Amino acid sequence: MATRQVLAELADAYRVLSGADVATEVAFESVGGVDAAKRVQAGEAFDLVVLAADAIDKLIATGRVIADSKADLVRSVVAIAVRADAPQPDVGSEEALRRAVLSARTLGYSTGPSGTALLKLFERWGIADTVRDRVVQAPPGVPVGQLVASGEVELGFQQFSEMASQPGIAVLGTMPPGCEIVSTFTGGLCAASRQPEAARALLAFMRSPAAADTKRRYGMEPA
Repeated sequence: MATRQVLAELADAYRVLSGADVATEVAFESVGGVDAAKRVQAGEAFDLVVLAADAIDKLIATGRVIADSKADLVRSVVAIAVRADAPQPDVGSEEALRRAVLSARTLGYSTGPSGTALLKLFERWGIADTVRDRVVQAPPGVPVGQLVASGEVELGFQQFSEMASQPGIAVLGTMPPGCEIVSTFTGGLCAASRQPEAARALLAFMRSPAAADTKRRYGMEPA
């Protein structure tokens, strides 16, 4: 879900670049990473998949993604948000963020590597048990920002690319120095692809310098 907007724009750019014939029609289906990995693992006939790097590695290990097609596409940082009309705590340093976490009534995080990294950070801070009953994991495919906007979550953590376009919230910033959370999103050719050459060509375009400005516009860096 964190890459859905950038992938849609890159697909459109590739379609134009390729002349928009039938062979270059590209349609991305954006779902939660956990669900996407399960569907590829089950053998659905996708041509390519974009997931967190560790999820791609697991699909390579089971033969569902072709190993030599693995392509790191973007690095995406985690941001912090509150409801638009809520007080905005200081999160500019690691200690300030720790205080904000301890003060929040509820904490929202996502499935996938960024959520795992956040929970590990709470463990490193020695507060995992203290906040355990306050953490809310967003269901797969549901943005954390949506929970923040509705008031279900007071302080939310998710990829900046997802937070930036969510109405009803205020993004306080990205994780401060010392506790940055950066996810690498990676593409790969599915073993079930019916047009592997076209899928490889699209992956090559998404890795190319021509795609860099689009990635940055959505708050990501080329990998």
